[in-house]
Amino acid sequence: MTLSIVILTWNSSRHIEDCLNSLLSTIGEPLKPFEIFVVDNGSTDRTRAILSRYQTDFPEVIKPIFLDANTGTTYSRNLALRKAAGSYIAILDSDVIIPGDIFTPLVAFLDGSSRTGMVVPRLLYGNGAYQKSTDNFPTLLSKARRYLFLKGMEKRERQPAQAPRCVDYAISAFWLLKKEVVAQVGLLDEKIFYAPEDVDYCLRVWRKGYRIVYLPDVEVIHNAQEISRGFRINRAFIAHLTGLLYFFRKHGYWLKKPCFVDHEEN
Repeated sequence: MTLSIVILTWNSSRHIEDCLNSLLSTIGEPLKPFEIFVVDNGSTDRTRAILSRYQTDFPEVIKPIFLDANTGTTYSRNLALRKAAGSYIAILDSDVIIPGDIFTPLVAFLDGSSRTGMVVPRLLYGNGAYQKSTDNFPTLLSKARRYLFLKGMEKRERQPAQAPRCVDYAISAFWLLKKEVVAQVGLLDEKIFYAPEDVDYCLRVWRKGYRIVYLPDVEVIHNAQEISRGFRINRAFIAHLTGLLYFFRKHGYWLKKPCFVDHEEN
């Protein structure tokens, strides 16, 4: 198996068909055979029926895993990661659309750099606007700024494509990793229910001696649902805050972020 893709759904009927159709139509022969695991977190809309139809139409490719309740982002994804047989593993959100053959350049970059463990593309909103998907490891102050002022940060940082560069972390809307990296780093931390499981995993990738590289000339659409964006007291916000406090305790810092000597090397 060349490529395994892991997608998480929860009441995703608005987006999952576009996501799957874009994958099925753009992944080329060099990356075949491939498999797509879709883990459904107890959806109550049409998502399960849609996935059952795709499983019938593409039984060798579409491999749904149906859960009875929303188990968060880590336990559910780990179910698929344990089954993934591909040499490369992609983690995608269900609201991502692949506009063309973007896997080929991402895989080529991974193959060309033994020290790179994860590559990520530039994310754009559905209207084509830049989406801030990479950042420095958070501190208490930087996380508060991101919660409150992300839209403004995105407007200020909007810029043309540039050369590949190392980043501390990328949100898990689209990751591509070598299977050997997943084997060494391990699975997602299931003590984190919703977030920041992506920040935690990226920090662990760096600590295993791998780099995370952002390729801004490779672009995908992410119709972000933004359930925890901004200062809104809801279940997603509380889950994110709980996970963030756990992250700081786990990694032993609050105000000064971890740094890696070769972070700026390309």
